[in-house]
Parts: sequence; structure tokens; C-alpha cells
Amino acid sequence: MATMLGARSMAVIGASARAGSFGERMVIEARRGSARTHLVNPRYRRIGDLPCHASLDDLDEVPDLVLLGVPDDALIDQLQAAAAAGVRSAVLFGSAHGAGMRRAITDIATRAGMALCGAGCMGFVNTVTGVRALGYLEPDPLPAGGVSLVTHSGSAFSTLLRARRGFGFRLAVSSGQELVTDTADYVEYALDDPGTQVIGLLLETPRAAPRLRNVLRQAAERDVPVVILTVGGSPRGRAMVAAHSGALAGDAAGWAAFCASTGAVRTTDLTEFTDTLELFACEARAGRLQRRGGGRGIATVHDSGAERALCADVAHEMGVEFAELSPRTLGVIGDLLDDGLTPSNPLDMWGTGADTRTVFGGCLRAMVEDPAVAVTALAVDLVTEYDGDTAYTDAVLDVEGQAPLAVLASVPSAIDPVMAQRLRDRGVAVLEGMRSGLAAMGHLAAWPLPVDTEPVVVDQVRRDRWSRATGPAFDLLADYGVAVPDSRPAHSRAEAVAAAAAIGYPVAVKTAGAAHKSDVGGVVLGVSGPDEVVAVYDDMAARLGPAVSVDAMVPAGVEVSVGFVRDAAFGPLVVVAAGGVAVELHGDRVVVCPPVSRTTARRIVDQLRIAPLLTGWRGGPVADIDALVDVIVAFSAMAVELGDMLDAVEANPVIVSATGAVAVDALVVPNSVPG
Repeated sequence: MATMLGARSMAVIGASARAGSFGERMVIEARRGSARTHLVNPRYRRIGDLPCHASLDDLDEVPDLVLLGVPDDALIDQLQAAAAAGVRSAVLFGSAHGAGMRRAITDIATRAGMALCGAGCMGFVNTVTGVRALGYLEPDPLPAGGVSLVTHSGSAFSTLLRARRGFGFRLAVSSGQELVTDTADYVEYALDDPGTQVIGLLLETPRAAPRLRNVLRQAAERDVPVVILTVGGSPRGRAMVAAHSGALAGDAAGWAAFCASTGAVRTTDLTEFTDTLELFACEARAGRLQRRGGGRGIATVHDSGAERALCADVAHEMGVEFAELSPRTLGVIGDLLDDGLTPSNPLDMWGTGADTRTVFGGCLRAMVEDPAVAVTALAVDLVTEYDGDTAYTDAVLDVEGQAPLAVLASVPSAIDPVMAQRLRDRGVAVLEGMRSGLAAMGHLAAWPLPVDTEPVVVDQVRRDRWSRATGPAFDLLADYGVAVPDSRPAHSRAEAVAAAAAIGYPVAVKTAGAAHKSDVGGVVLGVSGPDEVVAVYDDMAARLGPAVSVDAMVPAGVEVSVGFVRDAAFGPLVVVAAGGVAVELHGDRVVVCPPVSRTTARRIVDQLRIAPLLTGWRGGPVADIDALVDVIVAFSAMAVELGDMLDAVEANPVIVSATGAVAVDALVVPNSVPG
């Protein structure tokens, strides 16, 4: 990695003198950089003022890096030649389509110990070492700063390099297919660079997720913010169709769980991604990230009543909280306002417009000094003022430097570029959209995000026990400490009646012939006597087969679904949701990566929309939430120990009442892809 990203010499394979060609662009970019540049193409003797060689063997040194700008049908031969020559790294711009080509490339590079950017990438720029390994013309010089960027998308790579925002780069990588060197490697390199202040990742596919998770947790431990934009999601196996929990987990939820487990800031589109990078980069450059106070709310100052109301609406929709200002702050603001205006947050302070700089500056200063406020913004459109008025910008710069402060605009195309650049030059973020800017402010207010540091503990005896044999789902749950009802199998009328008598009436009769029993009429509750058992059994056996279970009834309570599913990319995911037959319909669920501590489990419960039902909604009974927390932690342990052997385990519903939490139905899905 260090050899590739800090290359002192590079060979451009496929160099060209033809105007506008890919080979010409490679040469132009390589020569803009710091590395000694060798040109290779048997069609030329010279390109410009540099000699051009027929092959790598003709060079007077072994280059640190080769740029392979050749067609796919020549790619493997050229990579083999580079490996044979002892080259330590390569950039593969081609898409590497074709049967077995990507596997062959991976094998060649792995055997040779080569770092490899691509295939299907746009290359990289390292502003620290000065290396430019690109196949496309990008800004020169690239704005330098504290952001290290890795993106799977080549188009987004170019967009971000040309964005003209309030941040610059240490490293910018278009990593493409990551056949050998992946995002985790680049992040590890960036973390070893003390100048990296913020890491930005645009990821289409989770690759080497366990390694990436580890390095992102290292970033959290070092107080280096990681801002992630995820595109698409991970592939889902059979478990995610067979279990309700799988359908609930889904692609986006897997990414969300992954980000939450690492403390990474997850964004939803390029605008939010860019606004968030700018805000964090400005705060990092000012040294304020490491001395965050206790405030976790935002504050905004407006020159429009309508835009203030719109800001409040959007923030409410997004779950971004405004800070409750102290009486002292409200008093200071009130003394500055014109008659008829009320101190509040968000604040509309446009009155007569007299002495704008002093009044706006005074209100901003009062807000940034309030201990409840994490970040403040002057929420104005920052349009060009044709009378030359610069009062808004002046007011912000009068206050800048004391605490996190930004300008929040609504319409990017209306922003005065001169005023925006003046603010950015002084370290003030200009956020270019109300929704994206509010999201960025919310991310900063919440940062650093809590990361569960629960150690991974494996009960090897229990794991071995379940790896050698399978048993009823209730037996598995009970082995992990989950309360289950007394349950007995039956395969005939007589066995069903005997089981009910042994358990004691009333009982529940459930089919064993369907995964989702309620969906097919395979659950009958409150069966109160032998004749009713016979009638229920006969009906169920005729429709769904003779195998049933007879279970003890449990006290009524709130229905919750708890389970885990194995995701092909992220590994096991714990899913907690509103339970019952309409579990997918409600869409009320939280997905997390194990292991899960009791603290995180309680936070999961609090995030559910049904949480008020557990705490005595409208005079209802208060449920034993600690017992539900025990169930979630038990499934976390199950996911850690058995997540590579089972595709899914789900308890739905878990009945949570004042007397405890009991799993009354369970589903176990065996591994559909052994090994």
C-alpha cells in the first residue's frame, strides 16, 4: 500500500501521443505528479520530451507502480509482466470483463504480493506524496486538506474532486472493483497518516466487511470521523426470505447496522454526504471535534418567517432536535430583537433590517455560547446582494472561531460564490441545502456516536453442542436462556389430548408443518378441553399434516419479534421488531450487529415505535423490559456462536408482560450454503 500510494516511480503502460486518448490522459496526469514517469508502448519511440519503451524490461529501474491503460485482452499479460519484473503495485483502469479474468488478475497480484487499485477504477491522487495515478484529467492542483476519500463510484470520484467545497484532500481513491486492495486497506493507510482528519467513503458493495468494521472502529477510537454514503446493499440468502426477520433486515438496514456498530456517520445521498464532509472537515481543521461540549441540539437564525417554519418542519421530519435555549440566552436575544419578535429556537429575527451585522452577530454569539447547543447556523440563502451589502457574512465571521458555526442555504444555485468562498476561507462551512444541511448539523450534534464495546464471548461447549446435532427450536432457545412455554409434540389425536392433559388447560395447538403458522391457520389459542383438542387437531392435521405441538398458554402482553439472520456480506444481524402476524407490515424494527450489550439492547427497545406499549401506554400494564433485554442479549450470543451454522433463528412472538418475556413460537432455518 505504501509503495503504491507513495510511488516514487511509475510506468505508464499504453502511453499515447494521440490527442484526447486515454493513453495521453494517463501521461498528462502522471507528469503532473511527483513520481518519475516511464512511458511504455512499442508503437512510439518518444512521446513529447520523454522516451517511450517497448516493454517494462527496457526500463533502467523497476517502477514502484504501473498504470495499465490497456484493453482487457492485454490486461493479464501486462500484469504478469509487471509481476515478473518485481513491480509492487498496479492500477487497472479496464473493466476486466471476460470469463475468469478477474480471478486470474487476483491470483497474479496475490502471488506477487502486489497492491492493486481497480479494476474498473479511475485511479488515485495522494496530495501528501504528490502521486497522481489517474486515467482522467482532474483538478490540478487538487485542493489539499484533511479528508481521505475512497469511492467505489468513478463518477462520484470526479464530482467530489471538482465540488469546490470547504474541504480538501489528503488522499482520494477511486477503488473500483477492489479485486485485491480494498476499502479497509485504504482506510488503514489513511489512519496511519496523522494528517487525516475526516474519512469519506462511498460504498456500493460491502467487501471484507469484518476487516472494514475493525478499521472503522479504530477510527472511532482515535476520534477520526468516518462519513459513509452507501449505495445499494448486500445480497440476501434464503434465510432472509424464510424468516420474517430476514425480510425486515433488508439491504439498507444491514448497512445501517454496520455503520452503527462502527460509530460511522451514515448519509443518504451525495448532497448530504458533501455537506457532512464539509461541516466535519471545518470543525476538525479548527480543532473543535476533540473538545465537544455536552450540547446535542442545533440552533438556527433566520431572516424569514416562512423559511424558519420550513426549517422546523424538515428538522422534525428528520428527527434533528433543536436545543432548548437557557433563560439567559433567550434574554440576551430578546434584548437584541425588534419589537414584536420573540426569542426562540429556531429564531426569526428580521424586523426593520437596521444594523443587521450587529443584531445577527449578537444572536449568533448568544446561541453558540449556550451549553445546550452543539452547532449553530445562520440559515439564510446567501444570495448575491446587488447593493454590495455583506452584513450576513460579516456577522458570521465576527462570531466564527468560538464554536461550531455554519451557514445553511436552501437553494445551491442562488448562493453568492464570492461570499461562500470568503466564509470557507475562514473555516466556516456553507451547507448547500436545507435538508442536507440540517442532516449534517444533526450528524455533528450527535457525534461521536455510541459504539458498543461488548466483547465477543463464545461458549464453545454450547456451540459444539448445537453444531453436532439439531433439536426443537424451543430447546435451542431454552439453551440460551430464553423462556419458552411447556411444549409437547403430538402426531395423533390421542397424543394431542394426552399432551394437553399433562400441560393443563387451556392450551395452544400449533402445526409443525409450516414455517409461518399463523399465515396458514396453523395456530389455535385457548383450547379448553379434550373435545376441542380433538376437533382442532383433526382440522389442522387434514390441512397441514399430522405433526403438531401442544403448548401452555402464557399471560397476555406486548408481542415482539426477536431473531437473527445471516447476511452474506455483513454476517449475522440481530433483528428486533414489533411482533405478531403483521410483523413485516408494521415495519417497526431495529437491526444491529452483534455482540449486543444490555445497554444497547435497552436502546434498541427504546427505538421501537411500540416502546410506549411496554411502559404502560394509556394506563396499561408496565411490561418487564429487563426480561426483553435478556432475550435480545441471548439472541446476540446465539448469533455470535451459531451465525455461521444457521441462516436464521426467530422467536415471533415473544410475549412481554409484567411477569416476564416468553417466546411462544420459534423458527430455525438451517444453513443453506454449508461452509
